[in-house]
Amino acid sequence: MARGKRLRVAVVGAGAIAGSHRTAFLAHGDDVDLVAVADVDEARAVAFCADTERAKPYRDLDTLLAEQEPDLVSICTPPGLHVEQTKKVLEAGAWVWCEKPPCRSLAEYDDMTSAERDGGPYVSFVYQQRSGSAAAHFRDLLGKGELGRSLVAHCQTTWYRDDAYYEVPWRGQWATEGGGPAMGHGIHQMDLLLHLLAGDGNEWAEIQAMTARLVHDVETEDVSTALVRFESGTLATVVNSVLSPDEVSRIRIDCERATVELTHLYGHVAENWRYTLAPQAGPVETEPNVDVGSSHAAALTPVLDAYRAGRRPPCGGADGRRVLEFVAALYKAASTGRVVRRGEIGPGDPFYSGMAG
Repeated sequence: MARGKRLRVAVVGAGAIAGSHRTAFLAHGDDVDLVAVADVDEARAVAFCADTERAKPYRDLDTLLAEQEPDLVSICTPPGLHVEQTKKVLEAGAWVWCEKPPCRSLAEYDDMTSAERDGGPYVSFVYQQRSGSAAAHFRDLLGKGELGRSLVAHCQTTWYRDDAYYEVPWRGQWATEGGGPAMGHGIHQMDLLLHLLAGDGNEWAEIQAMTARLVHDVETEDVSTALVRFESGTLATVVNSVLSPDEVSRIRIDCERATVELTHLYGHVAENWRYTLAPQAGPVETEPNVDVGSSHAAALTPVLDAYRAGRRPPCGGADGRRVLEFVAALYKAASTGRVVRRGEIGPGDPFYSGMAG
């Protein structure tokens, strides 16, 4: 596609998260034209379009695809709908930008991506916490060896959700949400941790875990903890909770020459990152050249670049699958009480077809 042509983009699902997609599209107004939204709640679709220049509301995806022929579609519906809708959009020839969690299982992930074609259309998933200049800067420093080897890491998503949150029918159910806070909340921070450490080729190797349902009357867990070993020997702890009144999202990575800590809640900028250099460390440029915060708008940029180049976008394919496999392994480790290794969950394994096993 020529750079001068604006992509025709649409949104499926006009709930709360769709507003972040609308904001992202408006921020890229020179590159995209938001033409439509589909939602089974017609009033909600109409209200969504009121805050756009000319987007048209629809009640169903099929009609939207037929009439609008979009280039890119954001999927902002509950995860139980992602596979069917993603495949429908891909088969119509449009690219997909899909909210997390991607789907409810590794089997579903492999099914939905089977509809991709070489050169596009592709599906990419919204892991916006790995976007922004500060995350890219840390990954660059680690990859160049300026921080030394990573040694110890901590990944924390400790949030608070009350009973009213779970009154939404699809939440807290294995069949519709696919999992608890490990799947629906902590997946962002866990993706960021895996993405940061993969900057120097360091993939996770094995995991041990525990889950519990301590407060909420739901099927899934409301808290999980895990111990993780990476291929290089790096050890990490992971905590996901919706029971924590003092809410925080945190990643801490102790490297040979520095401790790097990111503390935030739903998004971060450079000032949320703190570098503490070891006494023997030489000078390290800890600030990125520009300060671009993490956001849907920042995460959309490489998706649009990939579209123009006709190549797979980040947060898709094996890159998008990494954290979903990690979550499946966490649930399997918690359920079986044993160590689970990367790559062991495949067809025939009960945790391949569902996070509850």
